[in-house]
Amino acid sequence: MAITGSGSLAISLSAFVILAAFLLKGAAETVTVEGQNLATDNVSVIEGETATISCRVKNNDDSVIQLLNPNRQTIYFKDVRPLKDSRFQLVNFSDNELRVSLSNVSLSDEGRYVCQLYTDPPQEAYADITVLVPPGNPIIESRDDVVSEGNETELTCTAMGSKPAASIRWMKGEEELTGETTVEEMYDRMFTVTSRVRFSVTKEDDGVPVDCIIDHPAVKDLLAQRHLEVLYKPEVKILVAYPDGLTREGDNLDLTCIAEGKPHPHQINWLRVDEDVPPHAVVTGSDLYIENLNKSYNGTYRCVASNAVGEAYDDYILYVYDAPTTIPTPTTNPVNTQGTVYGLLIIKLFTVIVPVFLDSRASEGAPQKIDHAVIGGVVAVVMFAILCALIVLGRYFARHKGTYFTHEAKGADDAADADTAIINAEGGHNNTDEKKEYYI
Repeated sequence: MAITGSGSLAISLSAFVILAAFLLKGAAETVTVEGQNLATDNVSVIEGETATISCRVKNNDDSVIQLLNPNRQTIYFKDVRPLKDSRFQLVNFSDNELRVSLSNVSLSDEGRYVCQLYTDPPQEAYADITVLVPPGNPIIESRDDVVSEGNETELTCTAMGSKPAASIRWMKGEEELTGETTVEEMYDRMFTVTSRVRFSVTKEDDGVPVDCIIDHPAVKDLLAQRHLEVLYKPEVKILVAYPDGLTREGDNLDLTCIAEGKPHPHQINWLRVDEDVPPHAVVTGSDLYIENLNKSYNGTYRCVASNAVGEAYDDYILYVYDAPTTIPTPTTNPVNTQGTVYGLLIIKLFTVIVPVFLDSRASEGAPQKIDHAVIGGVVAVVMFAILCALIVLGRYFARHKGTYFTHEAKGADDAADADTAIINAEGGHNNTDEKKEYYI
């Protein structure tokens, strides 16, 4: 009995050793299986296009690879497709990869797909398919079809039915605008995005494009555009058609009024500020014509243009100068010729320079007042020129001043009376023909 018990104990120990060895062997095989390294990738695909799922195995030991859908249904077992959905097609099958394509992807195909490797225990890797739905064509609307300068306008842009939600940017010409955006979720995780932008307009905005730009991973270069239409009051400018220079008595005056606006000015009027327009002045459309000017016509002439937005004007200051006079040719003797020339030059300088600075058309538009500082400077220059001329004339006359001497009756200074002086004169009466005169 004892021997029998010892034998039984020995048998039990032997069985335990064998079982332990078996378990250790199995444990070593499991570690090796885990080192096979199963991998896959997430996929993003636009609705209606094709997605590709790749199940990859490194160091495969002939274990079976299969692909399951989000409902855990087998799509492919090795290179066999049990699932009856012809949109799934085998792209590649080998010991290291099972690659399957899914065409015409729809929102219902979105979810987590499973790559499975038949080992003990089985390994799994997950590929998430995300379906992108691009938005429809954006719709841009304006609160006002036409807006006047200085007023505010509002534009709205809508991008409907996108997944994920789109983002909207605004551009006015080269300037980026900031809008207010709202996002509304619809069915099947679809979104509608609306953006509003407000800004004030100027006349420079007329015809400028405003772009609503859609940013979405499923689409590029998607935008809607609208051109601004801005109304603005006229811009007025008076041009002098005649004369080209100073306006003098007896001349004619021809002025043209240029007016541009949107809408085009429907009325242009000429008036004289604080006075009546000369009775014989002729107004033809945008032109004002006055003939035979005189000093009584001096004043401010105004052109006023108006349209539906407002009115504007431009002024022209008329100053009529004396008619040009002809200076007579001097008839002085040669000694005074140079002085006369200097005087004439000074007078000419004064009569030419001063009117130029007083001319109301010194710069295309009509000046509103006379610059007294400029006039003072001109007068100072003229006075300095006069002073220099006087100095030159003085030096000239000083150099030509002389004394007149004669040698008649030489020696008469010692005579007691006139008769004796005549008698004692050198040469006497008999030498009168030999008298000579000298100029020093």
